[in-house]
Amino acid sequence: MKSPCRVCIADDEYLARELVKEFLRPFPQFQLTWECETGQEAADVIRDEQPDLVFLDIQMPELTGLEVLEVTGRKHGVIFTTAYDQYALKAFDLHAVDYLLKPFSRERFEAALHKAAQQVAAQENPPLQQLLSQQQQQAQRILLRERGQTVAIPFEELLYAEAQDDYVVLHTAARSWMKTQTLSELEQQLPAQQFVRVHRSFMLNLQAFDSLQKISKDSHQALMRGGKSVPVSRSGLDKLRAAGLSLNA
Repeated sequence: MKSPCRVCIADDEYLARELVKEFLRPFPQFQLTWECETGQEAADVIRDEQPDLVFLDIQMPELTGLEVLEVTGRKHGVIFTTAYDQYALKAFDLHAVDYLLKPFSRERFEAALHKAAQQVAAQENPPLQQLLSQQQQQAQRILLRERGQTVAIPFEELLYAEAQDDYVVLHTAARSWMKTQTLSELEQQLPAQQFVRVHRSFMLNLQAFDSLQKISKDSHQALMRGGKSVPVSRSGLDKLRAAGLSLNA
């Protein structure tokens, strides 16, 4: 681990932040650099400053801890501090991301700190990505950053998503948004009963589907609410049929 390790504490409770600071004092290699009281502040610090280690509360104003990770794309160097012992958190004991259940002891804190120190340089954490997907579906919205602001797109407003290199373009009736994410990653985060990948580069919202149009013998497109169209491959056509849609084309 590089020295010093720059630390961010994100918790809306003053006493909780003070406890983490107290437990950090015996470890000079960990340098407290940022304190945040809201999820939005934490997202800004993580995105702009890239701290090495983040102590992140789950229940915070503006954005939850899991939404902070979703909007920043952070997948490493995080220790959750939470008063909620939910089933998903137990997975952290077996992987790079750890959690501290409030109230936690100094011994438990030091164990988590040692574990995090070994994983600060990690670049990927599949169990965390799975948890973010679960959180995304529970939240029923997609988070992204644009011009320094956090944008939340409710699932029901998303007409379809389009892959463009390492980005996805999220199309709503009002406008389109670009997010740094692959279409496959987005597909994992959206409920399968509502969103169907009908083409290698397109996924549509079944609730926004209007009708199917035949372009040629082997070519179709889906007409969406508001008049926008989405290309449909042969396998995509089968998926639409399997979803029980009435297809007359």
